[in-house]
Order: sequence, then C-alpha cells, then structure tokens
Amino acid sequence: MIQYISKPFKYFFKLESASGLVLLFAAMIALLISNSSLGESYFKILESYFTLGTKEFGLKLSILHWINDVLMAIFFFLVSLEIKREFVKGELSNPKQAMLPIIGAVGGMVVPAAIYIMINLDDSTRLNGWAIPSATDIAFSLGVLSLLGKRVPISLKVFLTALAIIDDLGAIIIIAFFYSGNIQATYLILMAVAMLLLIILNKLNVRSFIPYLIVGIFLWEFTHQSGIHATIAGVLLALTIPHDTKKDKNSLLLKLEHAISPYVAFGIMPIFAFANAGVSLEGLSFATLLNPVPLGIVCGLFFGKQIGVFLFSYLSIYFKFADKPNNSNWTSLYAVSILTGIGFTMSLFVGNLAFANNLEYSDGVKIGVLAGSLLSTLCGYFLLLVASRK
Repeated sequence: MIQYISKPFKYFFKLESASGLVLLFAAMIALLISNSSLGESYFKILESYFTLGTKEFGLKLSILHWINDVLMAIFFFLVSLEIKREFVKGELSNPKQAMLPIIGAVGGMVVPAAIYIMINLDDSTRLNGWAIPSATDIAFSLGVLSLLGKRVPISLKVFLTALAIIDDLGAIIIIAFFYSGNIQATYLILMAVAMLLLIILNKLNVRSFIPYLIVGIFLWEFTHQSGIHATIAGVLLALTIPHDTKKDKNSLLLKLEHAISPYVAFGIMPIFAFANAGVSLEGLSFATLLNPVPLGIVCGLFFGKQIGVFLFSYLSIYFKFADKPNNSNWTSLYAVSILTGIGFTMSLFVGNLAFANNLEYSDGVKIGVLAGSLLSTLCGYFLLLVASRK
C-alpha cells in the first residue's frame, strides 16, 4: 500500500523539471503568506535568532541569515563543483565556450547598470541603486529553465549556470566594494591562510572530504566576519576539491556532486525561495512603476539584461572569441539571455543595501524587481518553449 502511494512521488522527483516546480511553488506560497493575515508572523519568524553552540562559542544568526548565508553557501558550493567539472572536462573545457558565459556576464552587468544610470542620472541618491538590475537570481532562473526538462540542450543549461554564477560573483564583488561596511583585513588574511591549507590538501591529493569540510567551516566563518558575503566561501571551497579526469569513480568532486545534489534541489533551494520570495505588496501600485527607481530597475532587468547578454555573446561568437553552445540556435540563446533578467531575490538584496538609509525608495525597488523579473520569466520561458519546438 505504502509503495503504491509513494510511486507517483518517486516518479515526480525523478523528473528533471521537478526541482523547478518545487522552487516556484515555494515562491508562490511565500508571496501568498506574506500578503495574508499570516504575513506578520512570517516576517517575525524569519527575523528571529537561532544560536548554534553556546553563547561563548557558537554562531548566532537570524533564521533568514542562516538560510541566505549558510544554506546558500552549500548551494554555491554545489554549483561551483558543477562549473569546475565543466571547465575541467565538459562543455566549458573548450576555451572558446568557456569565454562565452564570461563575456555574456560582463554584458549582463554593464548594460543594465548603464540603463539604470541614464534614467536616474539627475539624482545622486537614486544612483546608489545602479547595481540592482545587474544581478541574476541563479536559483529562479535555473528553476524556470528546468521546467522545460530535456527540451533544452545541456550546453544552454551549462551556459546559464556559468553565466549566473559569474554574474552573482560580480554582484558579490560589487557589494563588497560599494555596499559593504568595513572590510576586516585580519579576517581576509585568515581567509587566505584557510585557502592555502585547502590548496595543500588538493596538492597532496587528499581523497577524504572531512579535512576539506573542517577547513571549509573555518573559511566560511572568516569570510562571514570579513565583511564579504559568506556564500563566496562555498565557491572558494569547491575550487579546491580534486577531480580525477581519468577515473570518474575516484573523483571526490563527482561523489560530492551526486551526494548533495538532491538535498540542494529539493531542500535548500525551496527553503531559500520560501524565505526570500515573501514580499509585502501593500501600498504598491502600477503608478509606482513609472518613478525613476523602479523604472530603471525594470528596464535594466528586462531590456538591459537580454540586450547585454545576447549582444556581447553574439559579438564574441561572431568575432570567433567564443563558440556557440552545442545543439542550440540563436532563438534559444536569446531566450536564455532574457531569463538572466530574473533578478528577484538577489536584486532585492542589493536594493536593500543600496537604499538602507533611504527607505522611501524601498517600495519602488520591490515593485521594480518583481515586475522586471516577472516579465523576464514569462517572455524567456515562452520564447524558449517556441525555440525547443523548431
């Protein structure tokens, strides 16, 4: 009886699009709850603190920060493992194809920022939000892409994954240099020491993950205390995990990737979506969209992202700096470029930092990010659906 009942669920979770469906469902539930009578409790729980360890020796963070800083470090760790594998032996092992997401990401950051600046050039305070439309929400963009399953070439999935990672790392660097508080030099040095230990473990060809994990925990703490966003620790740790290109069964990288992938897809990503997609729409209206800040964000995310990513990618392919993704066409590449305009949670995060001292712009940031991300989601998805049928 139990086996009969569980059979549909097992089939569902084996679907390639399942993680995307779960992710989008979690986001929808969060939006509904945050705009209902339970909204106050929802935000209060996320803002409540939880301590791991003791007061003297432990880590105290809000629930939201546990999700965004700790769980998402694991997410970035997994994605970085995948990117490393593709660079070492995969779609991105070809130098020309490796250049494509890098060049595309540059275009996807420069053009949206330029559009926002042009719209808000007359006010120095509003200019603080220039980086908001430059971000891509990797979890949501990949979730939308995964809804199409095997109809999307693996090369395009790799392209979007690599581009989104580079894009988000660019956003983190922007946050560190333009929006962060004081960078703690002492902890930067400790980060360097931890990285050196990880590199030594890699050079010694250590095949057990335990030593990497122990050093990685310290690396996360040092990164967190340094003023740099803590998720970068997951990326740095992944770069040092050894990958045996001759014998896949001996590769620690592949073992880790296969082990944690289901937990990230059906655990961490939906939790992240549920915690970050809850945005109160109270007081927001269509008229708000015409104000300079939300207008700059919408135009940056929807127009700037697709123009920047596709134009830079097209030129790099035309001038033979890079190769077009395998089994893809220009329509599908343009559709994926549109999907990079899903800034959502990352853009909201940057927006909170950009206008931390100017709360009168917070409503405009929310409606701008939501509108730009929604337009990018719908247009990108349906264009990709059309392209997959050709």
